[in-house]
Order: sequence, then structure tokens, then C-alpha cells
Amino acid sequence: MNRRRERIVVVMGGLGAEREVSIASGNGVMKALDRLGYEPQSVDFDERFVDAIRELAPDVVFNALHGPGGEDGTIQGVLEWLRVPYTGSDVRGCALAMDKHLTKKLLSAEGLPTPSWDTFDFEGGTLPLLPGSLNLPLVVKPRNEGSSADVSIVRTHEEWSKTMIAISERRSTVLAEEYVNGREFSCGVLFEEALPVIEIVPNARDFYDYEAKYEAGASYHHVPARIDADLGHRLQVLALSTHRLLGLRDYSRTDFIVTKEGRPYILEINALPGLTSTSLLPEECASAGIQYDALIERLVGAALDRGRELVDI
Repeated sequence: MNRRRERIVVVMGGLGAEREVSIASGNGVMKALDRLGYEPQSVDFDERFVDAIRELAPDVVFNALHGPGGEDGTIQGVLEWLRVPYTGSDVRGCALAMDKHLTKKLLSAEGLPTPSWDTFDFEGGTLPLLPGSLNLPLVVKPRNEGSSADVSIVRTHEEWSKTMIAISERRSTVLAEEYVNGREFSCGVLFEEALPVIEIVPNARDFYDYEAKYEAGASYHHVPARIDADLGHRLQVLALSTHRLLGLRDYSRTDFIVTKEGRPYILEINALPGLTSTSLLPEECASAGIQYDALIERLVGAALDRGRELVDI
């Protein structure tokens, strides 16, 4: 196989709660790039990252990070400063998508459906009381985190107190969201086109939590989803609308709950969806006839195009 001349560096790992997931995504990307004829190199997102990028002088950085540092605009800002093109959304889009509170404020302002919510911080040293504007049960989640890390369903006042005590030891801010009972769906966007909707059925779990996302056999995925064409189209329109509202590029994935009456609610949007063997976006792409290697090739190609634009400026 002829090796490509472009130098592709895959950044993975980092220090967040999603380090292992990021490494799994990064390893999948590395294998695909090797099959495609590139000679990729991997780097960790640590204190040596800037020096490593300067030494390797890549044509493109493939961002396989997840969570804070990789998905919130931090690494995007570093790479913009270094003038190195990278895959995925830019600084602003990632920062907005990572902040669940700001995302929901934008969704609400645009009239897009999302469950009611409130935010709480622990900086004052006191635990927040149950908000009067929201009724139990509630979904408690970090304001800035992905992969359902530290997400729990609170059904009683006692559970609320215990959850707040536990989270205050690890987080400074949390978001409490109205619990909506229904079926879970997700819909990706790839280069301004909505992908087939996928349904997620957690195996013996209350919701699609961290383990359900990344443990083999912990959830069942149905793609295309077992829903009528009208609901499928509505979810695709909502996913594309959310992608555009936050100014995302290349790819994203929006998660939904749909009630038994057929009403969809947007839960959150992922600016850098996982690319592991159990990740949803690659499954949706495959359903649309886009195999994993082709997905990676298209993402790299878009970043290379942006690199050529940088040279022309």
C-alpha cells in the first residue's frame, strides 16, 4: 500500500473522567488511518502536548479526546494558536456544546424542546436545597461533562441530599433536569446531513449511563430506529437544528427522550461523539452506507481542506 504524505497526529487520553473512552476512540482512529495508508502517530493531551505538536509538525490533528480539555474548546484554542488544522468543531462550538446550561438556554430561546432545569454550585460551602421550580424525580448531571459521567436519577428528598453530598466532593457545579420518562434515541449529523436515527435500549438499567454506553452487551441499539417516518424526520430536523444553532462543524450527535405520546425532548448535544466499537455515530454512519474507515477519511479530508485554506491566508 502506498503511504500517504500527510502527517496525521491522533490526540487521545487526557486527564478527565473519559480518558479510557478517549483512548478507545483514538486507537480505533489509529487503526483506520493505518488501513487508509497514512502513518499516524498518537500523542497524549498532557503537559508535553504543545512541544510534541511542534516536534511532529502534523498536517492535521485528529481530536479523539472526550470531556473537559478536549471537547470544551481548550485543545481547539491551543491548536488555533499553533495554526494546526484539526477535526471537529471549533472553539466556540465546543465550548457551547460542553456547557449543558448554556446549550439548554439557547435551545429554549429558539423554541426547541428540552426538559426544564436549574443549576447549582457548591462554592458557598452549603448544599443546595431541592428547587421549588422542579418536581421529583430529577436527573442530576455535571454541568460540563460527557458520556453520562456522574449522572444519576434522584427520586426522593433523601436521595437528593446524598447525591449533592457525593457530587460536591468532585464537582463545583451541577445541573438538575426534569426527568422525562420515554424511549431514548440519538441522531448524528455528518457534514450538514442528518444520519439515520438510532434507538438505545439499556439492558436492565434505568437509563443510558456510562456503563451502558461502553460495556459490550450493556445496551441494545436499533438502527434505523423502530419508529414511523414522521417521528424519524422530526428527530433528524431537531438534530440538524441543534447542530446549526451551536455552530458545530464536521459532525455531532444529539440525544433525545421521546414520551409515549410521541413528544421529543433534546437532552444534550455531543460536539465530538465517541468513535469506539460501541459508539453510536459509527453505527448510524454504517446504516447510511458510510463505513468506519470512510468516516475517518472524510473527517481528515475536511481538516486537510481547512489547512490548505490557512496556507492561502
